[in-house]
Amino acid sequence: MALQAAVFPRGQRGRLYPLHIHIAYLFTLLIFVACSVIGWFNFHQSRRIVLTAASDVFERTARQTGDDLQRLYGPLETLVELLVHHPLAAAPSLDSRLQALPMLREALEKNAHLSAVYVGYGNGDFFLIRSLASRAVALAVQAPAGARFLVQSMERQGRAARPTFIFFDEWLQELERRHPAAYDFDPRGRPWFIRAQTATALVRTEPYVFFTTREVGKTFARLAGSGAVVAADLTLEEISASLAGAGITPGSQLALVDARGRVLAERDRERLHRANARAGGQLPTLDQLGVPVLGALAAAGAGNSRVIEAAGQVWHGRAVAVPEAGDEPNYLLVAAPENELLAEAVRIRTWTLWVTLALIALAIPGTWWLARRISGELKDLIRESAEIRRFRFDGTPAKGSPIWEIDELSRSMNQMKGTIRKFLDISATLTAERNFDRLLERVLQETLASAEASGGIVYLMAENGRGLLPAALRWEVGAAAEEQGAPASGEVAGLPGLVFLPTARETHPLLLAVLEARTQVLDVPPQRPPGMEFLDAPGSPLVGLPVLLVALPLKNRAQEVVGVLALFLPGSAEAPSPERISFIEALSGASAVAIDNQRLIQAQKALLESLIQLVAGAIDAKSPYTGGHCQRVPELTKMLARAACDATAGPYADFSLSDEEWEALHIAGWLHDCGKVTTPEYVVDKATKLETLYDRIHEVRMRFEVLKRDAEIEFWRQVAAGGDGAALRQALDAQWQVLDEEFAFVASCNQGGEFMAPEKLERLQRIAGRTWRRTLDDRLGLSWEEGRRKAQLPPVPLPAPEPLLADKPEHLLERGPRDLMPADNPWGFKLQVPAWKFNRGELHNLAVARGTLSEEDRYIINDHIVQTIIMLTALPFPRHLQNVPELAGGHHEKMDGSGYPRRLRREEMSAPARMMAIADIFEALTAVDRPYKKGKTLSEAVRIMVAMKREGHIDPELFDLFLTSGVYREYGERYLRPEQIDSVDVGSCIG
Repeated sequence: MALQAAVFPRGQRGRLYPLHIHIAYLFTLLIFVACSVIGWFNFHQSRRIVLTAASDVFERTARQTGDDLQRLYGPLETLVELLVHHPLAAAPSLDSRLQALPMLREALEKNAHLSAVYVGYGNGDFFLIRSLASRAVALAVQAPAGARFLVQSMERQGRAARPTFIFFDEWLQELERRHPAAYDFDPRGRPWFIRAQTATALVRTEPYVFFTTREVGKTFARLAGSGAVVAADLTLEEISASLAGAGITPGSQLALVDARGRVLAERDRERLHRANARAGGQLPTLDQLGVPVLGALAAAGAGNSRVIEAAGQVWHGRAVAVPEAGDEPNYLLVAAPENELLAEAVRIRTWTLWVTLALIALAIPGTWWLARRISGELKDLIRESAEIRRFRFDGTPAKGSPIWEIDELSRSMNQMKGTIRKFLDISATLTAERNFDRLLERVLQETLASAEASGGIVYLMAENGRGLLPAALRWEVGAAAEEQGAPASGEVAGLPGLVFLPTARETHPLLLAVLEARTQVLDVPPQRPPGMEFLDAPGSPLVGLPVLLVALPLKNRAQEVVGVLALFLPGSAEAPSPERISFIEALSGASAVAIDNQRLIQAQKALLESLIQLVAGAIDAKSPYTGGHCQRVPELTKMLARAACDATAGPYADFSLSDEEWEALHIAGWLHDCGKVTTPEYVVDKATKLETLYDRIHEVRMRFEVLKRDAEIEFWRQVAAGGDGAALRQALDAQWQVLDEEFAFVASCNQGGEFMAPEKLERLQRIAGRTWRRTLDDRLGLSWEEGRRKAQLPPVPLPAPEPLLADKPEHLLERGPRDLMPADNPWGFKLQVPAWKFNRGELHNLAVARGTLSEEDRYIINDHIVQTIIMLTALPFPRHLQNVPELAGGHHEKMDGSGYPRRLRREEMSAPARMMAIADIFEALTAVDRPYKKGKTLSEAVRIMVAMKREGHIDPELFDLFLTSGVYREYGERYLRPEQIDSVDVGSCIG
């Protein structure tokens, strides 16, 4: 009895009852389980019966199809056998053959699937009658109105042939007679004629597609005693009609195929006709029919029923052989979707479920009558737990119960619900905060409210890990204190300006929380210890009062202390209960994680920003031709984006960017030329046409020197031989002068300053025709790669003549696999790729029309934007930065679709990408740090870009905003020299 009193105490809550009386609920569970098992068993038995019946139907359909084929073949075989003995088989002329027309008309009328009856004669004559009941057939032969039958005749006399087409109405009245010259049919070359000539009985051809009707059928042929062959064409249209009515379910698929997988008949005749058209005169295959499940069924082969997954559903099917007398067997492919086959079984299962629910509904009142005193409270707790499981905490609290276990559970659940709701609300609020300072303020606000404290302060661990830095301070002032002039509740701007080092741990109580990594509850006397003087600062409600200090260490996921959260309560207040301390510790843990996350995010963003600027700075430092470009373009892009966001009228009145979109634009701007790290410097910095790693004009100059030296040697040789010295000297000087002038011309071509007119190219070719004598092997001392290119031609015996200027095979560098860009590349690049990676031919480069860059050089330079997109696409950007490759990779596109590398049009580009294109061009035009050109003034740059706008190269609306908002001038005042800033007539440039 004492034990019972301890377990089931009697007191203020009255008598309590144990839970075992709720065993009545077990009956409902048993009913449900029993009915579920019965339903499951019935469903699977029904499924087995339905599938067995379907297999029987498959077999029966195949037998019916075989019977239909024999039914079609019998009358036609009889007709052919009769016609063999008819005078028609020996008729010598068209007129005599037309005597059989009434009989043949009756045969065609009585047998709808008889396409044509004809006779092929041994001398090459041919006689055919065809029914024109089908509109398609009538159109194919261009039959006149009212035509019902067509006679096609071919009469031969020696080499002369007389074709005749005669059209008859349904009473065999002749309507029209034609003699088509293009009709030259000789039956002796047809397979049915050839087979019948060597056969002693009637022959049947394999199914094929009739040329005129485009129907699938067979030809029946028999050799007559006269040597002629009588034949008839039979269509298999009725088999398709039979299959159309033999479907097991509405979605069933049936097809008759031959041993080679060609379709003879199909349930959907329209689909079969389309397949015939795709087959181009041949029997269509299952692939051309376009029914995947039939193809899979045919691949599985004949045999038992099979289960196949195709077209997104499960099918049951079978391939059944349909034998024909004397022929290879055909196969009937039958497939039905499982969901249609089992529709009735599913319906039975559903009804079983409803019966189960009905039985449970009938059982509930009985069990409810037995347990009505206790079921209500238990259901309330179940609903309450379900609401908690769904994280819904706004319902009515659970009520008490006379049952002790339920009553205790109800109390605990209400407390748990309130605690979880408050904790989740606070955690969600902290997690959603992105601003670090506001996060600290919110941490203090929520923690002070939970602990009912008067104030609090957050210290964060210093970067060097040697002390604590105050980060946020807050006081909560009651209404009575506010009436006395104390400040309102809120964050206090003034923080204690102290850093607490480990050497001072004996003087400051907060360091105990750090050193011991656990919560500390300490008393702080009115005589404040060093570092706690701020408790008596103006605005504090605890001035001169003893303080109860609760210091909680803030730990990150690695359980490392990253700071301290200190709460201050009046010394007279009751110390927080263990439950409240546990809640505050849990809350401080969530706060610590949120604070640590924000600090990590800030550090990662700072690291990313530094890396981005490091890459951009390295690109700018790589070449003197792009100094500062990667730093100025993002600034100009953001200036134009801000102008678009500030616009209150025009096409960008509703334009705006979120913080995440601004971040994406900033990163894209800094990385818009990151692909330049792959561009060779000697191509970017190519100042002359022959320059590679060095300027090859020096080689050309040396050849001219060799020619001049050879001329001088020849001069002395002739003088030594007794020639006229004065005349020879004059000739030598003239020759030197020509060589000097030619070298000066080649040198001027190398500089690329003027347009290479046709006459200049002709002169260049003439100069290249000069030769000099080489006496040394030009294959010695070469790299392996250059030696391989040199080996493309056989060596020339020394001494060898060499052209003064040449395009040699070793000047052509092939593209490797990594340099090729397929047309179906995943980035959507549309590039005109030159045939060679490098063409270092001297004439090829000197003949460049403008500038110093060849087609190959320009492709390599333009390739930097390709590499930019590839590099940025490969980076695992977070979701809000996924469009960085698109923003960074579109600044060389043009609004008319002629840009590169994707040839995007204006509507295919985002507004920020179009902004960056304008910024890139304007910065390049006005840059003053390019050694090869002078920075243009504002008016010059704007004038050039106005022309680009009119030519469809840049966005006209954005460029007008660029001018009307004054972004161009604001940029000029920040980055350009004073002499570049001049007046711009904006009014004449817009519109």
